[in-house]
Order: sequence, then structure tokens, then C-alpha cells
Amino acid sequence: MNTTGHIFDIQRFSIHDGPGIRTTVFLKGCPLRCAWCHNPEGISPLPLLSFVPARCVGCGDCLRNCPNGTHRIEDGCHTLDRSRCRVCGRCAANCPAKALELVGREATVEEVLREVLRDRPFYETSGGGMTLSGGEPTAQPDFVEALLQEAKKAGVHCCVETCGFAAFSCFERIAPWVDLFLYDLKELDDARHVAFTGVSNRPILENLRRLHARHSRILLRLPLIPGCNDRDDHFAGIARLVEQLPELVGVEILPYHPLGIGKQDRFGLGNGKDLPRQSPGRADVAQWVVRLKSMGVNVSNEGCYAGRQESEFKIQKEYA
Repeated sequence: MNTTGHIFDIQRFSIHDGPGIRTTVFLKGCPLRCAWCHNPEGISPLPLLSFVPARCVGCGDCLRNCPNGTHRIEDGCHTLDRSRCRVCGRCAANCPAKALELVGREATVEEVLREVLRDRPFYETSGGGMTLSGGEPTAQPDFVEALLQEAKKAGVHCCVETCGFAAFSCFERIAPWVDLFLYDLKELDDARHVAFTGVSNRPILENLRRLHARHSRILLRLPLIPGCNDRDDHFAGIARLVEQLPELVGVEILPYHPLGIGKQDRFGLGNGKDLPRQSPGRADVAQWVVRLKSMGVNVSNEGCYAGRQESEFKIQKEYA
């Protein structure tokens, strides 16, 4: 296959991105700018330079290889002037300590599928497969459609994680090859959704309803961020929406994780201000489960995926 796409990671042995043991392919490019994004390196469709000063051994290779004077080492302190950086990757290619890394690359369908199929024995024993994540997979519809088609030809179970913000024609193209959509719903109040993510939720909700109407298998996932969307009116709205979508595979809570804050520093993307510095505690997640269930939402991480073992569903075990 000559079709190419832009990816930033292929993560093997994933157990939280669909049923069974999976290989998750992270694609570049996303139309949302979520304040709490835990994969900010996936937002831009272009490669980004990761810089971790603590790893620097002071060898000076980056200074010698950078054509733009981006790097400076003084008194053992390595600084990077991103206004000069053209993300050519020369410094990262020669960094022995991996203090500098170029994140994001072009890959063919064949290259990605070859990596995915290395884990076929795990898929067969666990009911797993390939999950496309990001970023946002529908931002690269040609590549995603071709990759899904080839994966299905190889007998691989396919999941697509999506924010839902795309032309519905993108979903129509890929839906025949998708066994399960992992559909994230971040906020039901449109004004708040714009404030949190930069875009309206109207096309997201419309696409969700249209996918449901065509009988696609959908797991509705709820990223819950303390102080942002863990509100009773948001939960009540979710309950009303779920009642209108009786064919959902299930509803799953995704508790906030502060992983993205450190990444924002690594990639020079901001400072993650006003975000919690810790994941919500067990008591918080338990309270969310209870509140949603009291409104009629069957939050069942345990029963969402056929073939997944009970031991993998910790929220259901600990909080139900």
C-alpha cells in the first residue's frame, strides 16, 4: 500500500483502548484544543520537537548540528529557543541521551500494519486488535480508511477512538471497517464545550446520533475533569442523551489524568494552568458513578466489551 499517514506512536499491549489486548496507533492532527488534552503532541499534523532538559548530558552535539542557533548550553544549563527552531530534527537525530526527540513521522499503511500484526497472537487469545487514536483519526480519512480495510482483510478487530468532530462523510467512509467506535463526549453545554475545546459540540452530537441510527457499535466514553464537567447538569444531560441511544454498547467513565501537563512543557505548548495536578481519587470516581447511575445511566466498564476479563474493569469492581 502506498497510502501514507502521519503518526506519533504505536503502543503495544494496550488494555484500555478497546476489548482485549490491543495495539494502539496514534495519529497526528486534531480539530479540538481540549484544555486537559493528555496527548498534546497529537494536535498538530506536523512533527514536534520534544525537549527534556534533565536528560541532557551536555555533549554539545545539538549545537553543532542545528543550523538555526536554537540551542545554548551555559554553565551546564541547556536552553532551547523555540522561536528559532524549524523542527528539522537534526539535533534530535544526534542526541545520545534522548533529551531531544522528533515526535511524529510519515508511515505507509503497510509499515503500520506490519507492526500491528506482530501482536496477532495476543489478539487471538484475548479478543483484542488494533485501535486508532490520536489526535483524531478522522483528520486523516484516506489513510485511516486504507489502514482499516487492510487490517480487516487480515482478520484484525478494529476500534476507532474519536472526538466526533468531522464531516459525517468521514464516518461513512470508515464505518464499514470499524468494529467499535470509542466515542468521547466531553461536554453537553455548547458554550462550555467551546470554552474547553475550542469548537462547538453540535456536529459531535449530530454525528453520534447518525452513527447510532446506522447501527454502528458505539461505546460512549465520558472524560471527567474535576471542576470542569463533573456537574449535575452535565450528568443529567448525559442521562437524557443515553436514553435516546438505546443501542449503545455501553457508557464508560474516563477519569482525568494530568499526563498532558508535563507534555506541554516538553513540546513548548503552554503551561497547563488551572488544571488539576493530580488524578481524581477513588472516592471522586465512585461519586461520579453513583450520581450517573442514580440518573439511570448504566456506567458499566465491566460489561462493555465482549470477551474482556472481569479483572480488567477496576472501576466497576471498586466503585459499583
